[in-house]
Amino acid sequence: MSLKAVVTGGGSGIGLAAATALAGRGMTVACLDLNPPGEPFIGIKADVTDDAQVRAAVAEAAERLGGIDVLVNNAGIGAQGTIEDNPDAEWHKVFDVNVLGMVRVARAALPYLRRSEQAAIVNTCSVAATAGLPQRALYSATKGAVLSLTLAMAADHVREGIRVNCVNPGTADTPWVGRLLEAADDPAAERAALNARQPMGRLVSAEEVAAAIAYLASPESASTTGTAIAVDGGMQGLRLRPAN
Repeated sequence: MSLKAVVTGGGSGIGLAAATALAGRGMTVACLDLNPPGEPFIGIKADVTDDAQVRAAVAEAAERLGGIDVLVNNAGIGAQGTIEDNPDAEWHKVFDVNVLGMVRVARAALPYLRRSEQAAIVNTCSVAATAGLPQRALYSATKGAVLSLTLAMAADHVREGIRVNCVNPGTADTPWVGRLLEAADDPAAERAALNARQPMGRLVSAEEVAAAIAYLASPESASTTGTAIAVDGGMQGLRLRPAN
């Protein structure tokens, strides 16, 4: 029997890549998104900032899938600037999506996950949770919260047989990053700077992040919980000397 997975933010970028990777491992996948994809996935429209909508979407996913074994909490939005650059309303908005969105979806999915013998939650975090990045104060604060939330959830639910982990991507080549580059004064120079920031010298691909998500979601990682896997081209862990 194939595992049943729910992926939020599954309409594009890392979410769509994760849904594709899970399906490639034989899972049946429902994608929750403001603009959900079609076949081979079960697409369900949902806004993670609306609790009633989330509960209805998760219930629909569970009914159509025949249960839920895996939740990939991937829906999120970005933000730029120092603490001076965003008003309170923007802080509330980004936390509402990036942190409370995960809370709402996980909360709705827990009754179904408790019935699974191979339950797993994977949260999409970021290197911004563990490294100080310029012009990312708000975004970093939300991802720091996601990292702490992942650890707390792992502790709360380990005895229920539910594993909880997260992935910490570096700068990934996704539509959101593409839009940032397009808005830059010199898109080519901005891309070169982002490439150089990661020791491997290039952006992370959505498929590379998805491969880590698929591993954490699968029975192959049955003894792994409360862990963050960095997929960041060495950005967090390496301290290279300047190239000659």
